[in-house]
Amino acid sequence: MGIPWDDVVVIQQGKDLSEPCIVTVNCPDKAGLGCDLCRIILEFGLRITRADISTDGRWCYIVFWVVPHPASVKVDWESLKTRLLSACPSCLFSYHFNQLSTSPSPPPIYLLKVWCVDQKGLLYDINEILCNLELIIQRVKAMPTPDGRVLDMFFITDGMELLHTKKRQDYVCESLKDALGERCISSELQLAGPEYGHLQGFSSLPPAFAEELFSSELLDKVSLHPLSQDMKTLKTPTVTVDNSLSPVHTLLQIQCVDQKGLCYDIMRISKDSDIKVAFGRFSSSVEGFRNIDLFVQQNDGKKIIDPDSQKTLCSCLKEEMLHPLRVIIASRGPDTELLVANPVELSGKGRPRVFYDVTLALKALGVCIFSAEVVRHSTQERQWEVYRFLLEENRNFPLTRSQTRSQIVDKVRRTLMGW
Repeated sequence: MGIPWDDVVVIQQGKDLSEPCIVTVNCPDKAGLGCDLCRIILEFGLRITRADISTDGRWCYIVFWVVPHPASVKVDWESLKTRLLSACPSCLFSYHFNQLSTSPSPPPIYLLKVWCVDQKGLLYDINEILCNLELIIQRVKAMPTPDGRVLDMFFITDGMELLHTKKRQDYVCESLKDALGERCISSELQLAGPEYGHLQGFSSLPPAFAEELFSSELLDKVSLHPLSQDMKTLKTPTVTVDNSLSPVHTLLQIQCVDQKGLCYDIMRISKDSDIKVAFGRFSSSVEGFRNIDLFVQQNDGKKIIDPDSQKTLCSCLKEEMLHPLRVIIASRGPDTELLVANPVELSGKGRPRVFYDVTLALKALGVCIFSAEVVRHSTQERQWEVYRFLLEENRNFPLTRSQTRSQIVDKVRRTLMGW
């Protein structure tokens, strides 16, 4: 027997904007469930301020305290509940069945073409509309024309899984036209064809760019690029391993700087490292720092005893908490290029809302984007998602000046990290 679906995901909204909303998930457990839930919450523009996780390997009980970030983000709470429910194993089937069931097939990719009059902040404006419609951007190709227009090609998936219907497709196009007004010349939405296969190939970054973005020796660096003074004071996270407090679990005690997506990053690392979190507490931020306690096991149900395994896990956690995203700005011939990279889950999913945050930061600075694309890059250790933006020169914001470039990197990284 299962439990009523109304009790699987419960969302209790705060009494006012200053109070966090409480999201409770009570369902059968599955490998990587915590990561999947955190990812969906991040997709909706929410920041997890606290979290409690408890599971016996068969059933889990998770509580998230969440707030919109920024506060102006509009959240469709009913849609969030539906999406969270879709990530939970069915309560009508046994735990054993869920563990043995095959992974769901990847969602279909759709191509959205938007012809627009090119204006400052256009990519962000379109991105905001797509996020509000629960459309998830997989790839982007922005191609400006000499006559002041631009063709934006968005390869997207639908969080609501309704894009196969004409009603949903028409609604998306109408929403774009209504929101963009006279800037929108036309829009077209269809199932992606062979062109998606051409764009999803791996990038050929210049070796110097790749070395700076994907270096595995970053723990002694607080940034890949000169930043403001307060950013230079960030401390390397601490991760302590303790096997003395539990006969069956290893305790990981983590202290790190608070940042947007922190719970997702830690749960992603656990999922990709085959580490099961049995009990976890993500405490509230105190003076910009978080304390996190995780009782974990290896995939075989045993404690993490091997010193090399402990060292590898701690190193990975520290690096990902200090540099969950890599940001650099460089010259590409006469052009200036901003590159933002984040690791991809082993499942193939990239980090949510990166394109949204970068375009938001550039719009706030008044920096125009000449062209943009999202590609994949593979290193020996992992696969990366790389966002490449060619920036337009601005008389009031000269991109050749090192101070200007540092300001761009500073603003982009702050927005991505939620600082």
